[in-house]
Amino acid sequence: MACAFRRSIACQLSRILALPPESLIKSISAVPVSKKEEVADFQLSVDSLLEDNNHQSKLDTQDHARRLTEKLKCDTVVTAISAGPGTLNFKINRELLTKAVLQQVLEDGSKYGLKSELFSGLPQKRIVVEFSSPNVAKKFHVGHLRSTIIGNFIANLKEALGHQVTRINYIGDWGMQFGLLGTGFQLFGYEEKLHSNPLQHLFDVYVQVNKEATDDKNIAKLAHEFFHRLELGDMQALSLWQRFRDLSIEEYIQIYKRLGIYFDEYSGESFYREKSRDILKLLDSKGLLQKTITGNVVVDLSGTGDLSSVCTVMRSDGTSLYATRDLAAAIDRMDKYNFDTMIYVADKGQKRHFQQVFQILKIMGYEWAERCQHVPFGIVKGMKTRRGDVTFLEDVLNEVQSRMLQNMASIKTTKKMENPQETAERVGLAALIIQDFRGLLLSDYQFSWDRVFQSRGDTGVFLQYTHARLCSLEETFGCGYLNDVNVACLQEPQSVSILQHLLRFDEVLYKSSQDLQPKHIVSYLLTLSHLAAMAHKTLQVKDSPADVAGARLHLFKAVRSVLANGMKLLGIIPFYVPESLLCTEQIRKWQHTPRNGP
Repeated sequence: MACAFRRSIACQLSRILALPPESLIKSISAVPVSKKEEVADFQLSVDSLLEDNNHQSKLDTQDHARRLTEKLKCDTVVTAISAGPGTLNFKINRELLTKAVLQQVLEDGSKYGLKSELFSGLPQKRIVVEFSSPNVAKKFHVGHLRSTIIGNFIANLKEALGHQVTRINYIGDWGMQFGLLGTGFQLFGYEEKLHSNPLQHLFDVYVQVNKEATDDKNIAKLAHEFFHRLELGDMQALSLWQRFRDLSIEEYIQIYKRLGIYFDEYSGESFYREKSRDILKLLDSKGLLQKTITGNVVVDLSGTGDLSSVCTVMRSDGTSLYATRDLAAAIDRMDKYNFDTMIYVADKGQKRHFQQVFQILKIMGYEWAERCQHVPFGIVKGMKTRRGDVTFLEDVLNEVQSRMLQNMASIKTTKKMENPQETAERVGLAALIIQDFRGLLLSDYQFSWDRVFQSRGDTGVFLQYTHARLCSLEETFGCGYLNDVNVACLQEPQSVSILQHLLRFDEVLYKSSQDLQPKHIVSYLLTLSHLAAMAHKTLQVKDSPADVAGARLHLFKAVRSVLANGMKLLGIIPFYVPESLLCTEQIRKWQHTPRNGP
């Protein structure tokens, strides 16, 4: 409903400024909630109205705001208009605000905030998102966790906005590492160990052969020969490779199931081993290939012809590289999906790689290369379990589940649950995701188990507990109260703050859709949870008059709905944790605003 209020304000401004309302709507923003003072509901920066901001002094801006305020008039929607430091501030009729917001949240459900005029005219696009991309024959490393949850968030957000999204898991199932692994298994592998614990054994073999190859040039030579046999289609080498691939994918599927993540397409570099040869022929036909002194085949990216910047597309022994296969994959996906945008979610260390791939596509004459986008992210530091250094995601998930089960078991009032492992894992995953998404994706961050599992403060556990408490309210009092809402019963400061915050949800979604950063949604949801905690302490439902209880329950239901919507976008499954899991101390903490609250 924020869009209706913006339009009302924009229409009044348009009559004075002689500008169409549509050009003003996106400049009118909901004002963030403040603990210190009651704030206006909407704000317009005067700078956005002035044609030449560079030559406007602060005094000019403030004077312009004051003069505009004198020309504007209050009406049935806007009850107060004031000038701030370079801003116009608008206060909405409180009862109209309450009724409109609660009604819109109820009617729009999971689409609340997405029907805003901020998204009007948004063209529906075909979007391909490549993410996760673990390496076959290696256990799922925690380094792939960020790609997995970030890519899932981007795909969720794009789908929510109505785009046609294809989720691709482009598995690293080809390359020189298989030369090493194939050779290593022939030298150090055991069938019984491969059968009992396949990926752990393959990982151990890979570590050992890498170590041996460093000191023994003959092993390195054998590895090159094995991969060369793979490239030529040698049946014995391919059979061993196929076994490694099948065993790996079986384990990956179980990991994705635990994460609640799915893909529309599983593909791998191996699929493009033949098509990469076609790419080389095409590059050669365009006169873009050059051979270096060492025998490698490169594409000159310098633009000057001096080979100061090149991308290697074929080794001297004729085998392909990651870049060659990525070129083939990009062209194949355009043929298959005719995408408007293709997003690669990969760590920032691959920035140069994607720049080169996109540049070669442009040199080849593919104008759609400009539709390809790399979303980079930083690394996670310090992720360790009680057993020591963590290498594998499975260990992290098991640690998450173990710690949450331990927390639950420590609560004396905990009742038996049908599936405590599932509850523990879902709450724990929320904790992991929120810690990861709180900052800029490009930033590295220090992982902390203690911070992850705090039930108080800006954590995923706090979000899940907030959702659980609100579900408990609805379960306790039922839906009988929700038929008619007396909006006059929701004029307390705590209620108004929540309603003002709910107004901002569409702006937060819009901001995340522009820069693909989940931190905007995370910050919003945490503030919403803190506001709900404060309101729950003072706005009692139990023993209140029926109209008051009904209005408050409706408000808490709206908070729970928007909280769930935002969590789902982040890849968190909102979970109803029985109130018995929240010990008295946890409830007390939940009801008091943390220091880092709003």
